[in-house]
Amino acid sequence: MTAKQLTEKYLDFFKKHDHSIIDSYSIVSPDPSALFTTAGMQPLVPYLTGEKEHPEGSRLADVQKCLRTGDLEEIGDNTHHTFFQMLGNWSLGDYFKKEAIEMSFEFLTSDEYLGLDLDDLAITVYAGDQQLPKDEEAYDIWKELGVPEDRIAYVGEDNFWSAGEVGPCGPSTEMFYWSGEGDAPKKFDPEDETWVEIWNDVFMAYNKKEDGSVEELKQKNVDTGMGLERVVAKLNGKESAYETDMFMPIIKKLEELSGKEYTKNEQVKHSMRIIADHIRASVFILGDEEKITPSNKEHGYVLRRLLRRSMNHGRKLDIEEDFLKELSEVVIDVYSDTYPELKERKLRVFNEVEKEEEKFSRTLDRGYEEFENIVSDKQEGDLISGKEAFDLYQSYGFPLDMTVELAQERGYEVDKEGFEEAKEEHKRKSRQGSKKKFKGGLADRSDMSVKYHTATHLLHAALREVLGDHAEQKGSHINEERLRFDFAHDSAMTDEEIEQVEELVNAAIEKDYDVVIEEMHADEAKEKGAIGLFPEKYKENVKVYSIGDPDAEWVADPQADCFSREFCGGPHVDHTGELDGTFKIIKEKSNGAGIRRVKAVLE
Repeated sequence: MTAKQLTEKYLDFFKKHDHSIIDSYSIVSPDPSALFTTAGMQPLVPYLTGEKEHPEGSRLADVQKCLRTGDLEEIGDNTHHTFFQMLGNWSLGDYFKKEAIEMSFEFLTSDEYLGLDLDDLAITVYAGDQQLPKDEEAYDIWKELGVPEDRIAYVGEDNFWSAGEVGPCGPSTEMFYWSGEGDAPKKFDPEDETWVEIWNDVFMAYNKKEDGSVEELKQKNVDTGMGLERVVAKLNGKESAYETDMFMPIIKKLEELSGKEYTKNEQVKHSMRIIADHIRASVFILGDEEKITPSNKEHGYVLRRLLRRSMNHGRKLDIEEDFLKELSEVVIDVYSDTYPELKERKLRVFNEVEKEEEKFSRTLDRGYEEFENIVSDKQEGDLISGKEAFDLYQSYGFPLDMTVELAQERGYEVDKEGFEEAKEEHKRKSRQGSKKKFKGGLADRSDMSVKYHTATHLLHAALREVLGDHAEQKGSHINEERLRFDFAHDSAMTDEEIEQVEELVNAAIEKDYDVVIEEMHADEAKEKGAIGLFPEKYKENVKVYSIGDPDAEWVADPQADCFSREFCGGPHVDHTGELDGTFKIIKEKSNGAGIRRVKAVLE
C-alpha cells in the first residue's frame, strides 16, 4: 500500500464517520516556545481546551505536516525522520473512548481498509497514577471487540500524553503491530520492540497545571495520531520508510547522480538516507506559507543545517556538481498531489536551494581543508576545541552538528559547550568593536556626520531593495547637515520609489539595530554578502559593518535580523536608534550617464 493510498483510505473512512477533512496547518508551530509543529494536535490546542469553536465542526480529520530536529544524529536509521506526516482525527467535545476505540479497530481490521489480522495486533492502556485511576474502561472496550486479555497490557507514563509541561493532557491507548518473523507470541510484552506502535488514541480530558496537578477540561476530547511513514513501512514489510514510495524516487535519483547503489554498503545507504530525509524536510519548509529562508537564526538556521548537511553527504557520495535542485524537483513530484502548495511555490523552493548550495559550495572544500589542518596533530579520542569548531562555523559555514559528525567519523570529540562560549565571546567582541571610530572619507567626524554615515548604509540597502541590485554605490559625501549619495540607475526615481526607500530606512531606524564591526578576509566578507564601494581596493583583511546580527543573512527588510552589510572604514553609531530623526530624501537628480544622485536629511 502506498502512502497516498493509505492517506486516501484514512480520510475517506473518517469522512464516512461524519468528520470534516481539514487542510494541514503550517509546518511552523503556532506555539512561540517551539519552532516547528511536532504533533498533529499542536495547531488545535485552542479548540481542544474549549477556548474556540472550530469552524469545521467538532469532528475533524487531516494529515498534518510535522518536523522534529531533536534526533538529528539518529537520522539514517530505520525509524527517525526530521519531516514526517501524522494522520489524525479529533473529537472536540463530541464522541469519547468507546466510539474512538471502535473506529480505530474498524479501520485497522476491516477488509475495506487496512485488513490487519487480529492475531498480529496488541494494545496498551493507561495503568493509572496517584492522580488518575487505571483505564479499565478502555481495557473493557478492547475486550468486547475481541482482543484477547493476553494482548492487552496496562502501561504507566508512556500511556499518558501531554501537549507540554502545561496544557491539555490525558491517558492514551496505543495499538501495536507484530513486525517479527513467524507468528506473534500469544502474550504481549510491551517491552518487546518487535511490536511496533502504529496508532495512538489520546483521551484528552484534562489540563496539566504548573504545579503538576491535573484538572478536568471544559470538554472531553479525543486526539489520535498515526505516523504515516512508520505505518506504510510496516504494511509493506519494509525495513524502513526509506524503502517505500515516500523516499525511493529520491534515492533512485541519488543513485543516478552518484553512480552508486543504495545497497552497496552501509555508508552509502546512510548518506543517501540522510540526504533524502533532509531534502524532503527542506522542500516542505521552503514550500510552507511562512516563507522561511536559510539564515543563521531559528527556523532559517534549521533549514540551513539540513541543506548543508545534505551537501556534505553529497560529497561523501562523490557527487561533484550541485544536485539539491534536482532532488527538490523529485520531492515536489512525489508530494504535490497531497500538498499542492509545493507545486505552487516550486520556483521559490528552487531559487532558495540553488542560492544556498552556491553559497556553501564556495567554502565547503576550504572548510574540509581547514578541518584536516585542525586534526592533523590530534590522536584518536582527542578533543576539537570549541574555538576550533567555532572557526569552522564562522569562516566556512560549518554548522556545529556537521563538525561533530565529521569528528565522530574520525574518532574525535568536539567541545560543544566551548563552541557556544566562543560564539558568545565573538558577539561580545563584535559589539565592542562597533564602538571604535575610523576615519572614512567624511567631511568631518562630528556626531551628526557619523549618524549620516550610518544612514548611507541604510539608504544603499534600501535602494537596492526597491530598484534592484544594480543600484550600487558610486560615491558619497557626508557632512553634519546632510548626506549625498551617488548610485547606478538609468532613470529618475518615481515618487512611489522614493517613498518606499524612505519607509524602509525609517523602519530600520525605528527597529534600533545594533551596528556591528567585524574584521575578516575579503573573500569571506564577499561570501557573507558584504557590498560596498570598490572592494577590490581593500587589502586581505577588511572591516565589515553589519546593521543587525552579523551571523544572519542580510536583506533590506525591517523584519529581517540583519538589514545591511558593507565593506567600510567607519565611523558609525552603535545602533540605528541613535539616528533619532525621520529620514527624508530632499532631492533626486541625474549625475551623469547611468548615475543618479540623492540628497537626504534626518529631520
